Amino acid sequence: MDKTLLKQQLADWIDQHTEEQIDFLSRVVQCPSDNPPGNCAPHALMTAALLEDMQLAVEQHVVPNDFANSTGLESAINLIVRERFADGPTVALNAHGDVVPPGSGWSVDPYSATVRDGWMIGRGAAVSKSDFATYTFALRALKALDVPLQGSVELHFTYDEETGGLAGPGWILQQGLSKPDYAICAGFSYNVTTAHNGCLHLQVTVRGTSAHAARPDTGHDALEAANKLMTTLYAYRDGLAATVSATPGITSPTIVIGTIHGGINTNVVPDEVTLRLDRRIIPEENPEEVEAQLRLLIEQTANKLAGIQCSVERILLAAPFKPVGDAARLRDIVCAEASTALGEAVTPIGVPLYSDARLYAEAGVATVMYGAGPRTLLDANGHRADEKVPLFALPVATKAIAWSLLELLG
Repeated sequence: MDKTLLKQQLADWIDQHTEEQIDFLSRVVQCPSDNPPGNCAPHALMTAALLEDMQLAVEQHVVPNDFANSTGLESAINLIVRERFADGPTVALNAHGDVVPPGSGWSVDPYSATVRDGWMIGRGAAVSKSDFATYTFALRALKALDVPLQGSVELHFTYDEETGGLAGPGWILQQGLSKPDYAICAGFSYNVTTAHNGCLHLQVTVRGTSAHAARPDTGHDALEAANKLMTTLYAYRDGLAATVSATPGITSPTIVIGTIHGGINTNVVPDEVTLRLDRRIIPEENPEEVEAQLRLLIEQTANKLAGIQCSVERILLAAPFKPVGDAARLRDIVCAEASTALGEAVTPIGVPLYSDARLYAEAGVATVMYGAGPRTLLDANGHRADEKVPLFALPVATKAIAWSLLELLG
């Protein structure tokens, strides 16, 4: 069959099912899946039932509790849908169903999936439950028209991207549950993402000696020591601006002190204070070297403080996402098809966040990020109050994915 005609038929099928696609997205947004606390198995079970209602065969891969707990989850089930059209490469379409807690400041119930002025508002509407809908309906269109692809398409719907992905794509790949040749992971904007930052999370525990507040001279103040450490870390942060990535969309490394906890009572010299650090790693940096440098800085600072001890625990080390294998071909195809679907140029970029895409690339899988979303992640209010996705973007991204699969496996 003529490829142009086939693409038009795919587009027509997708347009005819847009209302069903919006309803599907509403259902997955309305079911909470906050991470933390990471009790995401109920959402996976509901999603599996919805997919099965669409005649998709769903594999439910339960992550063992001990491993799930070690990654910060209470429960997790990874969903895999496999559609083999013929012998050939396998393309995985990965989106995550866990979301950050909604927080405050919402104009609507964060789990209402309210539609306003052509946008769906709800936690996870953009990041990345929208791509549950994008990828599902792209696969359904290809199946419905019996498109002659030379290969297989898999849906990988996972539930721990917000805490590192090791129990999601990391588990799927490490256990050999899938061995894709290509992967398209959830995206949050018009662009095709080909690189992103890595991330290091460290927990720093500063220990001193408690004392009565009437005699602070008899103790060693852990909070005062932590304050000096934070001053050093903020000075280190300011120096990071001199290092600039060559990847468009990515600027410089950053560091944030995200949380601080400690103290016993108002009238007691604090004996222990804990800090959590987030250090973003640009693609040009070596993650292990970054961690070693930061540990040395903390150690050197603590050694100058009398009566103070410091310990450092790694919570997360996520490597930057960079192109591997045949990623350039995948990038060019998705950019071209997304440009046609959107009616304007879609270009490759890098982003400063980190995602599950890195896990596929680390496994040698040619990977890009693309899916439904507005022009930028900021426009989507990602991780903020009133997170939203433009509904016109759903069929646009779905056509781009279906057409890209046709080009890649046709």
